[in-house]
Amino acid sequence: MDWKEVLRRRLATPNTGPNKKKSEQELKDEEMDLFTKYYSEWKGGRKNTNEFYKTIPRFYYRLPAEDEVLLQKLREESRAVFLQRKSRELLDNEELQNLWFLLDKHQTPPVIGEEAMINYENFLKVGEKAGAKCKQFFTAKVFAKLLHTDSYGRISIMQFFNYVMRKVWLHQTRIGLSLYDVAGQGYLRESDLENYILELIPTLPQLDGLEKSFYSFYVCTAVRKFFFFLDPLRTVNYIRLYGHQIRKIKIQDILACSFLDDLLELRDEELSKESQETNWFSAPSALRVYGQYLNLDKDHNGMLSKEELSRYGTATMTNVFLDRVFQECLTYDGEMDYKTYLDFVLALENRKEPAALQYIFKLLDIENKGYLNVFSLNYFFRAIQELMKIHGQDPVSFQDVKDEIFDMVKPKDPLKISLQDLINSNQGDTVTTILIDLNGFWTYENREALVANDNENSGDLDDT
Repeated sequence: MDWKEVLRRRLATPNTGPNKKKSEQELKDEEMDLFTKYYSEWKGGRKNTNEFYKTIPRFYYRLPAEDEVLLQKLREESRAVFLQRKSRELLDNEELQNLWFLLDKHQTPPVIGEEAMINYENFLKVGEKAGAKCKQFFTAKVFAKLLHTDSYGRISIMQFFNYVMRKVWLHQTRIGLSLYDVAGQGYLRESDLENYILELIPTLPQLDGLEKSFYSFYVCTAVRKFFFFLDPLRTVNYIRLYGHQIRKIKIQDILACSFLDDLLELRDEELSKESQETNWFSAPSALRVYGQYLNLDKDHNGMLSKEELSRYGTATMTNVFLDRVFQECLTYDGEMDYKTYLDFVLALENRKEPAALQYIFKLLDIENKGYLNVFSLNYFFRAIQELMKIHGQDPVSFQDVKDEIFDMVKPKDPLKISLQDLINSNQGDTVTTILIDLNGFWTYENREALVANDNENSGDLDDT
């Protein structure tokens, strides 16, 4: 009989005998005792069928609470010991030099050009001599990955060594970033990444000239690029820590993108001026962006109003677009701080990138429907037409521009343009420029004349 039915019948049986009627509390206590007894018997009867549950490993460990100081310290120490052990497993400089010596000693003839090669047999011999730490690199899978068109079935020693170096660097960087992962869950919060970059600055010779007073602005500028491109939604990737919601990005995503390469490129003391100008993390680039912000801040209150932001770039962005910026982006009493400004700059300077298009698309989607229709396009282009009149130009027909935009994008739905349509078309930067910036639209509208003019100028230079 089911234990629930036994309990129900037992409770339904009236009290008999010389004893007085039991109180309500006594009845509740008896009910609990009976429930515990019958449930335990029922559970025990199923013991054999549930035995395999004991073999399932524990996969969830809750984070220590804010007041559990001892558990927090234990977690931090155990993670530190784990990361130190992982660090010791990596090849050091001496071991890398020894590996290169062994590879060079076992190169396989014939020599073609200047490239030293090695076949699979010698590859395995080196693997045996190189030691336990190198074992993971000397596999058939790695050899096959690096095998290309050599008619003797060999791989390039230099390519293999660079592969090993890259793997070691990735693991070293992963360990270095993990030391700043306070929660220990494979993510970095904004403050964690700020601490990492702040401590990295003294190791980058190209940043030696930075004033210490500028460090906080440099760190803010650098960190913002990571979060803008690796967390473009800005509202989804949050981690709950001690009751607070905090923005974060995966360490794996940081390692997979090229931003760390750009940042660590600043270790090169002979980095060219051209490379520095195109590197967001360089001192000239950071000073340029911050200098623009200060120049726009006419009232020197450390914030930008809509009027101040309107002077950005060529000062030809439409008021309608700027209104949307201040409606959708984080502001303080209607003014924009430096972090919000950085998002704005990153979006406008990288309009071909999906994250930048996502930022601008959200501003263009005035009805919050997830797509742009004829109404949306007309709403923004009308402001372009008004600016054209102010500057004494003949306004262009919206119908013509609308048809051109739909022809460029070729959306799945002929009446709607989604964000994915914009990204897939590879014309997102052109479309967004047409709708938000008079100078950008003028450049697009006169693109053929500008190309012809450039060709004429280059022809004149050739003649001279």
